[in-house]
Amino acid sequence: MQVLLVNPPIFDFTAFDFWLRPYGLTRVADQMRHACRLTFFDYLETVKKDAWGRGRFVGNIIQKPKVLNDIPRYFRRYGKPRAEFRELLQSKAFDAVLIQTSMTYWYPGVREVIEDARELLPKAKIVLGGVYATLCPEHAKTLDADLIIQGSNLEPLWQALSISPCSGEYYLPDKKTDVGILKLSDGCPFRCTYCAAPLMWNGFKPRDTEDCLRDFHRMIDAGARNIAFYDDALLYRADETLLPFLGAVIKARSPVRFHTPNALNARFITAELARWMARAGFESFFLGLESGASAWQSATGGKVNVDEFATAVDYLRAAGVKSIFAYIIAGHPDSETQDLEASIRFANRCGVKVILSEFSPIPGTPDGEKCAAWADLKEPLSHNKTAFAIRRLGADYLNHLKELTRS
Repeated sequence: MQVLLVNPPIFDFTAFDFWLRPYGLTRVADQMRHACRLTFFDYLETVKKDAWGRGRFVGNIIQKPKVLNDIPRYFRRYGKPRAEFRELLQSKAFDAVLIQTSMTYWYPGVREVIEDARELLPKAKIVLGGVYATLCPEHAKTLDADLIIQGSNLEPLWQALSISPCSGEYYLPDKKTDVGILKLSDGCPFRCTYCAAPLMWNGFKPRDTEDCLRDFHRMIDAGARNIAFYDDALLYRADETLLPFLGAVIKARSPVRFHTPNALNARFITAELARWMARAGFESFFLGLESGASAWQSATGGKVNVDEFATAVDYLRAAGVKSIFAYIIAGHPDSETQDLEASIRFANRCGVKVILSEFSPIPGTPDGEKCAAWADLKEPLSHNKTAFAIRRLGADYLNHLKELTRS
């Protein structure tokens, strides 16, 4: 069976390669490579990469969708030319096309891929999986795919393709890569009211350490020198997951930088864990503060308080870590109780750099359902983080917050 794996183009006001890779698609490919011949097409090209392997995607300004006409920003299509994908479809017959989906409001790129596959591969089975397919299944059905995989249950996929899964070596789309993606666990034990993790995974499940190390060494052999963790709860039950992994990495002395783009829970950072992570090669730490207001934190899940955050930063500094960042949500439906400016100034006093994380309403989450006054939740384009933050806070105030973080 010939199977085409596709990472679609992005349609958005902004997009940056913040270690953005189709991890879910590669995990699926790992389980089917024994039974299929796989071809991978990645629309996303990165230019001018920095030392950490990040960079800008190639993009072109296009007309904004009508639902976003009020947003004073340019709208772009990021990715390779559409003609390049169509040439591939015309040059080779595929039995199935598997498409990774990510942000709900990036569905126009998914629609473009399906339109071309339908036209040029009329007999191929088209399958969607990932975040958009899980969070907006009814909307996804309007795009004319044959199968929509919701969540992490892949049994419908194996039935549709008439194959049995078999886990082997981690699938790398390219023989050489400068960035690798790892997960030591799936899911999250917490239920923050703004987060999609509980909708994507059923609880928290550690991965086998030997499997993780196998993936790690395969990435190193392929040339990866920057590896980002996609775990939703990397530090949870660290004695079972992270610490055994770190011990093996330290012993191997692999020349690699580790990064944590998914928000780390500062509550679980101890002095010992900070030392282990620094010794193993962790270079960037992105901590999820979200807000320094205790009432807001309690109402949204109680992930961390300011004392725990400040203590975690002290532990990291003592371990020799230099690159520490704090995510603060901007545009939350309960912004009035967040004390945004005070939260930014608190993080600055702790000596960390603030990154404003513009809020995107996620269907099915308690906070997402609060957003009907600012967004049509049935239209995923209204989930766009840039658009929602501007509508919630106003462009002037949002720009003021960004200037404050830069200063």
